[in-house]
Amino acid sequence: MNLLHIDSSALGANSASRALSAATVAKLKATHPHLKVTTLDLAAQPLAHLSGAHLMVRMGMGEPPADLAHDVAAGDAALEDLIAADIIVVGAPVYNFSIPSTLKAWIDRVCVAGKTFRYTEHGPQGLLSGKRVILAISRGGVYAPDTPMAAFEHAESYLRIVFGFLGVTDLEVIVAEGLAVSEEQKTAALAQAHEKIAALA
Repeated sequence: MNLLHIDSSALGANSASRALSAATVAKLKATHPHLKVTTLDLAAQPLAHLSGAHLMVRMGMGEPPADLAHDVAAGDAALEDLIAADIIVVGAPVYNFSIPSTLKAWIDRVCVAGKTFRYTEHGPQGLLSGKRVILAISRGGVYAPDTPMAAFEHAESYLRIVFGFLGVTDLEVIVAEGLAVSEEQKTAALAQAHEKIAALA
């Protein structure tokens, strides 16, 4: 069984989402000792944002220029790692109401028609059914559905849409929010998130 562990926070050891995603992976490894883990750190090794040259290569219109060859190969490897994974754990902080741009760049490389979804006469069809996705999300503010800031939440909702579009139906979300409100709120939110991780099947 293969697990793809993705982190996107720029805060390194100070990142709450990294701590949550690491705890999630550790829990799953304890449950499945033979789990093969592939780690992708999008802050340490970011993929370049899509350009016209990237899209030309994707559409089969020539080889990548020399200055893009390494990045195109890295994007192809990220796509293959996603396809090969049985479980995907994504650590995602909320930056300015949405996901880090590095995570968006990864999404742009793995949402590929004919690879992770396809167009049919009945509309698009995701090709990643059967995979389990766990999102480990940290938020400085409070954006839960029943709060005044709910309409500003564009990270969890976006990731749910993306993975749903790709055919994922087994998706779990672990959220620690209000981390910038106070130390008491931060401690309580992280403890609650870790309790949820400990209860993962």
